Amino acid sequence: MLVPKPVFSQLYQDNYTMWEKEAFTQTEDTIMFGLQEYYDQVVNATRACFHFINQYVDIDYMLWIRWLLSPVFLCFVILPSLILVFIYITSIILYIHRFHRLRLLNRLQNSVEQGDFWSAGREIVATLWDAHAWLWHGYELKGHEHIPTDTGCLLVYYHGAIPLDYYYLVNRILLVKGLMVKSVVDRCLFSMPGLKIVLDVFGCTTGTVDSLAEELSKGSTLGLSPGGIYEAQFSDHYYKVEWRNRLGFARAAIKSNVPVLPVFTVNIREAFRTLPFLGSVWHFIYMKTRLPLRPLFGGFPVKLTTYIGQPIYPEPDTTPEQFRDKVKAGIEQLITQHQRVPGKILPSIVDRVWKSRAHTD
Repeated sequence: MLVPKPVFSQLYQDNYTMWEKEAFTQTEDTIMFGLQEYYDQVVNATRACFHFINQYVDIDYMLWIRWLLSPVFLCFVILPSLILVFIYITSIILYIHRFHRLRLLNRLQNSVEQGDFWSAGREIVATLWDAHAWLWHGYELKGHEHIPTDTGCLLVYYHGAIPLDYYYLVNRILLVKGLMVKSVVDRCLFSMPGLKIVLDVFGCTTGTVDSLAEELSKGSTLGLSPGGIYEAQFSDHYYKVEWRNRLGFARAAIKSNVPVLPVFTVNIREAFRTLPFLGSVWHFIYMKTRLPLRPLFGGFPVKLTTYIGQPIYPEPDTTPEQFRDKVKAGIEQLITQHQRVPGKILPSIVDRVWKSRAHTD
């Protein structure tokens, strides 16, 4: 016999289900509200804490210090580098003592007797640069006997990304021949902090055609790069001479009737290079600002050898364009004779211990 299901039990079941859902929803809302409130309190407290710390501590600096003092970096980079620096300094001191002690003593004594305050300073600086050239690049200078001693002359050189070779050249000539090469530089160098004293002591000038011709007529030796910053920024390891339409040096040499000596340093583009990307962008930026903003990289210990070519004398009725092209051809000839093209960094470092047959020195 079937027993009818009570009506009240169905109503009870429906009411119980509704009550259970409402209770669960209320409990869930209460828990989520409590969690949100706790999260907001934690976030606010953390912000307040960082704000308080940031008033007294540079967080970014502390993170950098933490990275710098990490055990791996400390053990494998910093500590070995300190030993290397001390060895480097020791080598420089001993090199100076071995090769330049008598010259330095004599020049210092002469500068005191003659009252030339900066002469001794130049000798000390030249000795330090020459020691660095010997130690880091095995630097050699060939052809300095071509520099005339009875008249002024103009040294015209190929401009590397950083003209490190020219610094070595100027200081080596000062030490070997006792001759100070006065450099023609870009005017932007005079606005760089800390450089003015160096430029003044070594006789650097921005120069005009008339002032350079007058200086050459007095018997001075001048050094310049017609390519300048443009060549530094936009030539590359193929060693293309980038002079554009520069004629000032040719006009000055013709006006003063002095010889021009082409100068080129092997592997200078392997010591430092410009970033080989976005060349057109950097060219656009340079043409708008005239500032050398293209990034550099390098410092590689490649073999550097500077060659000074035979003097090129201006001939009668020679135009500045013709004379410029003749000097440019002289530099290009030095590049063809002595430079591996395209230049390669690793073989240039190997040249320190073994001369490649690709060279024709």
